Amino acid sequence: MMKWEENVRKVVPYVPGEQPNKPNMIKLNTNENPYPPSPKVETALKNMDIDCMRLYPDPAAKRLINALAETYGLKPENLFVGVGSDDVIAMIYMTFFNSKKPILFPDITYSFYDVWAEEFRVPYRTIPLDGNFEIRAEDYETENGGVIFPNPNAPTGVLLPLEIIEKIIAANRDVVVVVDEAYIDFGGQSALPLIEKYDNLIVVQTFSKSRSLAGMRIGYAMAQPKLISYLNDVKYSFNSYTMDQTTLALGAAALSDPAYFDETRNKIIETRERVKKEFSALGFRFGDSMSNFLFVTHPKVKAEQLFQALREKDIYVRHFKKPDRIDDYLRITIGTDEEMDVLLAFLREYLPSAG
Repeated sequence: MMKWEENVRKVVPYVPGEQPNKPNMIKLNTNENPYPPSPKVETALKNMDIDCMRLYPDPAAKRLINALAETYGLKPENLFVGVGSDDVIAMIYMTFFNSKKPILFPDITYSFYDVWAEEFRVPYRTIPLDGNFEIRAEDYETENGGVIFPNPNAPTGVLLPLEIIEKIIAANRDVVVVVDEAYIDFGGQSALPLIEKYDNLIVVQTFSKSRSLAGMRIGYAMAQPKLISYLNDVKYSFNSYTMDQTTLALGAAALSDPAYFDETRNKIIETRERVKKEFSALGFRFGDSMSNFLFVTHPKVKAEQLFQALREKDIYVRHFKKPDRIDDYLRITIGTDEEMDVLLAFLREYLPSAG
C-alpha cells in the first residue's frame, strides 16, 4: 500500500441495478416506470430556450419548488429539492445525523442507507424486520441519533400503516425521523400530513417512479421550515447549483399534468394486482406489495436459478446476492401488461420442469 492510501476514505459502494440495452428486452430490474413521462414534459423539452443553457440555473429552484408547493398544498419554505432522492437523503445524513449515537434503520431495506452511514462516518444499527418482513414500532423506542426507513419498504414492498409511523415519530422527538416514500404513490397513505404536527419529521419523495422521470433525477423533501433551512445551509455549502435548467423546467411540467399522473400510476396498480393473482397461482410466495414491484420466492426453484433462466431470455429482474433472509428472493418490477404477460408465459412453461 502506498503511503497516501492510508488517508483514502474507503467504502463499499452501493451497487445499482444492471442497465442492459438490448432490442426487445424486458427490463424489470430497477423499478422504473414502464410508461413515458407526461406529454407536457415532451412539450416543455421541445420549447426549451437553448440560450438559457449559458446561464447558471436558479440555485433556489423556485420554479420547481413553487410547482411542488402548489401540488401538495404547502409553502415553498416546506420544500427542498435535490438530484434524485439519493442526493436529498445524503444531504439529510450530512445535516442531521451527527450524533455519536447510532441512527436506526431496518436490516432489510434500501441498501444505500448503510453506504451513506459508512461514507459520512455516521454510527448506525440495523433493526431486524419481523418474520413477515414488517417494521415493529416498539423496536425503535430506544436511544438513537436518528431514524430512517422507506414506506413502502424496499425491496419488500410492505407498507407500514400511518398510525405505526406516527408511533415511531412520537417515540423519537429528540432526533430527526425520515420517511422515504419513493413508492408511496402506488398505494398507502403518505406521512406528509404529519409534518404539521411533528417538527422532527422529514418526508422524502421522488420523480423517478410514479412520474416516469428516473432519467432526470429529481427528489424532494417536505418538512417544517426550520429543517428545510438547515438542509439548504448544507446544500449551499456543498453545491449551490444542483438542479439544471432542463430539470427545473421538465419537473414543473410533469407536476402540471395530474390527470396523466393518475392514469399511469393506476395502470401500474391494476397490473400489479392482476400479476399478484397469477404469481400466487404459480406457487410464488410474497408479501402484499404496495409498490411498483413484487418481492417473490418460490418453494421449488432457487432464486439464482430462476434469475439466470430469465436473463437468458433477456428478461431482467433483480436478485440480491446477500447471505441473509432475502438471498432466495427476486424483486420484479411491474411493467406493462404486455411485458408481464411475456414474463408469466415464460414462468408457466419453465416452472413445471425446473422444480
